[in-house]
Amino acid sequence: MQHTSHLLMIQPVHFSFNAETAVNNSFQNKSDQSNVQEKARQEFEQFISILRAHDIDVTVVEDTPDPHTPDSIFPNNWISFHEDGSICLYPMFATNRRLERKPSVLNSIQEKFLIVHTNDFTSNEKNELFLEGTGSMVLDREKKIAYACLSPRTNTQVFNEFCNTMQYKGVSFVAVDAAGAPIYHTNVMMCVADDYVVICLDSIKDSNEQQLVKQSIINSGKIIVEIDFNQMNHFAGNMLQVHNTRGEKFLVMSSQAFHALTPKQIETITAFNKIIHSDITTIETNGGGSARCMMAEIFLPLK
Repeated sequence: MQHTSHLLMIQPVHFSFNAETAVNNSFQNKSDQSNVQEKARQEFEQFISILRAHDIDVTVVEDTPDPHTPDSIFPNNWISFHEDGSICLYPMFATNRRLERKPSVLNSIQEKFLIVHTNDFTSNEKNELFLEGTGSMVLDREKKIAYACLSPRTNTQVFNEFCNTMQYKGVSFVAVDAAGAPIYHTNVMMCVADDYVVICLDSIKDSNEQQLVKQSIINSGKIIVEIDFNQMNHFAGNMLQVHNTRGEKFLVMSSQAFHALTPKQIETITAFNKIIHSDITTIETNGGGSARCMMAEIFLPLK
């Protein structure tokens, strides 16, 4: 199945601007707020409340103050969970983000879900080769296609290693922002749902690569909802499709992303599923990630 009703989210205790990740995340900007952690916590709690009000199951794990992990609110970069009972651990670009791989998170998951195997790609860190989970890759889980825009955080060799291990077909390309800089994570320019794909095709400058991606989407039986650079900059590519305990489907995004969409785009998306959005402006500004980055989908079997 492409989407799940089970999500892992990490409650922040020391959320802040991370200088280590800002070197190649153009979406990240240090705000002048003096209460960034307090505001981020409020936004997080409100987001959780909205998801749970729609009967979506959220496993919340509170981060620990030590070691200090300012980006722990984005767990999908270091771990992914799969239907066969396997988990994948990923090599991270920023050294302080590697500390997010805390036993307390896995212990909480194992209380509810069955983990039968671990695929550990983290040894690539010693060679400075990175693949930051479902930030670096956007997975078509039903069709077993992994899309990846290559960047300092998304290495071809590790991407191929993932695809070979998990038996995915890899579709890699180069995507840039409006200024021509590499886009740091695929999931800010692309979202794969069960019947459609939201994507900023303009960010793929090579015509052959753009056609490759378009054809892969069409061949997978999905329609394309195209967004522009301005919408991408407002996180309109950073979305995640989920369903609830009754099987109702939703596309989850930030309020900033929602307000960046045109009425026609909203009409197209809501023909397939409802939209859920929440204001997470502080998190987006300081962290350079949005709603999708905050949710790690859990496809593991329930105990």
